[in-house]
Amino acid sequence: MTNSDHYIKLENMMHSAQFVQLAGARVSIKKGEAHITLPVRKELYHAAGAMHGALYFLALDNAAFFAANSLVEDVFVLTTSFTTYITRPVSEGVVKSIGKVVNQNHSQFICESILYDSNDKEIARATGIFIRSKIPLSDKIGYK
Repeated sequence: MTNSDHYIKLENMMHSAQFVQLAGARVSIKKGEAHITLPVRKELYHAAGAMHGALYFLALDNAAFFAANSLVEDVFVLTTSFTTYITRPVSEGVVKSIGKVVNQNHSQFICESILYDSNDKEIARATGIFIRSKIPLSDKIGYK
């Protein structure tokens, strides 16, 4: 399997998740990096009229997660810790998150992700640690 095939299968895996489908998120993956886009939709606002924090987390965690899993071709990686900083609300447009692997060793991947609004202004950032699981990448989890 080529790296390109692996990235496409990871993209399919993300797009097959029901929560991702509900949110309308999309991903593009390359080696050690993932880009997520997410439309800001009123039906997913919190009570104060802006995008709910769960969607910030979705975009940030998935960008970091898929950046890490781009480097692992046999098993699903797991998020073991994830720290998120939401710096400003957003209530329109399409947000984009860019996740990158910034360090790795034999047991873990350290990743960072940044979320931007439609004007490329940073609205959130996060760091996370990911490890290899025992869950095989297979069509059973949408990896196809």
